[in-house]
Amino acid sequence: MPLYEYVSATDNDRIELLRPMAEADKPVDDPKGLGRRFVRVQSRFAAQGAAASTGGGSVPLPGGECCPCGKSSGACTRG
Repeated sequence: MPLYEYVSATDNDRIELLRPMAEADKPVDDPKGLGRRFVRVQSRFAAQGAAASTGGGSVPLPGGECCPCGKSSGACTRG
């Protein structure tokens, strides 16, 4: 089931619900019982990745740079 995000027009409170696609735009009950109206919005998401590990050493990159420090392979103090 898809995860949908809804926002309250009253106070911008956001909630997420797992719902069938056929129910995506159906009314949402206020989880706090305050009578607020929630509408579906475009979900925000973030992608995260892990940095590659090379066993503690630096990996030379094309052009002689060894890492984000920008120094040449021999001058790098990282790793």
